[in-house]
Amino acid sequence: MTVRNLHERSLTWDSTSAEETERMGESLGLLLQPGDVIALFGELGSGKTVLVRGMAGGYGCAKGDVHSPSFTLVNEYVGPSAGAVNGGQRRLAHVDLYRIRSEDELPGIGWDEVLHSRHVVAVEWAERALRWMPGDHLRVTLETLGQERRRLHVQGMGPRSVELTMRWAETGGFPAERT
Repeated sequence: MTVRNLHERSLTWDSTSAEETERMGESLGLLLQPGDVIALFGELGSGKTVLVRGMAGGYGCAKGDVHSPSFTLVNEYVGPSAGAVNGGQRRLAHVDLYRIRSEDELPGIGWDEVLHSRHVVAVEWAERALRWMPGDHLRVTLETLGQERRRLHVQGMGPRSVELTMRWAETGGFPAERT
């Protein structure tokens, strides 16, 4: 029997281009399951939507459909059949909280319905919803290092997201600096 330490686990790695960031997202998308929540942090232009585009592709949704949902707040991407979950389709909810003024607005955008829908949920500007996040979620902070370079800080906040973090590092082929 293997027992793993499920304390918070964080990893850091660098991306040298938007294409590499998208590939990182794809490798994460291959690991996602309904109910997973990915909280994305980073300044404007740091690559959050690029990472989500890759996640969508890896999860089985059309990457070309992914764009920043800043004006609609929530976009849903549907992929091919994946068993009985969600009527046999993969669903990714892409939430962008850039335009909300306060956490108090979250119930009005259908936050609970999105989180409890058995979608994979990717939340941009997640710092605007921290007290509403489920206890077990994956935090990804994108830091701009230069015109094309980004640093991704990844932290698992519970058992499932810690496992996801470790599997992402193992299967993504990225040089991970473990902390």
